[in-house]
Formats: sequence, structure tokens, C-alpha cells
Amino acid sequence: MANQVLVETSARHVHVTQEDLETLFGKGYELTVKKPLSQPGQFACNERVDVVGPKKTLTGVSILGPVRSATQVELSLTDARAIRESGDIEGSGACRLVGPKGEVELTQGVIAAKRHIHMTPADADAFGLKDRDEVTVKIDSDGRSLTFGDVVVRVSDRFALAMHIDTDESNAGCVAPGTMGTVIK
Repeated sequence: MANQVLVETSARHVHVTQEDLETLFGKGYELTVKKPLSQPGQFACNERVDVVGPKKTLTGVSILGPVRSATQVELSLTDARAIRESGDIEGSGACRLVGPKGEVELTQGVIAAKRHIHMTPADADAFGLKDRDEVTVKIDSDGRSLTFGDVVVRVSDRFALAMHIDTDESNAGCVAPGTMGTVIK
């Protein structure tokens, strides 16, 4: 079927800078790969941290690699209230990250990532879309079909075609591994 995209659940996770990684895990520490993710070069790590917020602590939150230029915590709306595009951390929420060797105080960087589709330039051409377009995606599931609006398109030659939604959104639509969505402009 035309305009199909794989829908993946993006559970809560943390991206860290090398400096923050070393504060949390020790000088010279490097992330270790637990499993590759669908986006080229991205991976789930064996390393986990606690995220301490003003109301609760989330224990054992996964770190995703590789290291980034800014530390960022991505949660579901059950965990956080501000929705932003991944990487848009200016003025976002604060928390404390706790690792086995130290702690990092974040004055910003806690977000609920806006639902989005990763596409290569060739994918975008095939879909008739461009970077930062917003689309609607219909997901058919057993008894819980739904349509997501406000899905931002992100285009880069470093991406693989996949839509990312948070755990709350995935649960609402009974999204199972391999679920496909239909992109509607």
C-alpha cells in the first residue's frame, strides 16, 4: 500500500554528552551497545541512569547512543507535560541524572518528544514531502485504530524511514512491533 511507514514506540530514554557520561560513569567511560536501533548508527546502551524530577524518580532509564552535543531526557506525556521536537531543549524542563559515579543537574532538556517520521531525501520525494512538513498518520489495529495529527517530518540522508511515537501513544493505538501507518498529507 502507498505511503506506508513503520511505526515504532520510543520509550523513555536519555541522550548524554561525553562530559555528562563521564560524570555519571567515570573518566574515560564509553557507552556499550545493548542493541542497534532502526536509525543508522543509533543504539540502545547497557547503561542506565535514574532521572530525578520535582515529583518523582524514574529508575533505570536507558541511555541511547552515540553521545550527543547536548544532554536530553525524552519522556512520555505521563511523565512530562511539555511537547517539543527532539533536540529543542531551550527553556524545557529540569531534572537530575544519577549514575553509579556521579550526578548531573540539568537546568533544561526534559521533554516529551513530538511524534515524528524520519525520512531520507529519497523517501521524502516519494511521499511528496519536505523537512518540517506536518502530516497525519492513520494506524489500523485490532479494535484501537486511530489517526495521529501533527506528525512532523524530519528529512536527512542519515535517517531510515520510521515513525516514532511515545509509549502513551503506542498504548492508545495497541501498536505492536511491525505496525504500519498510512501517511495522509
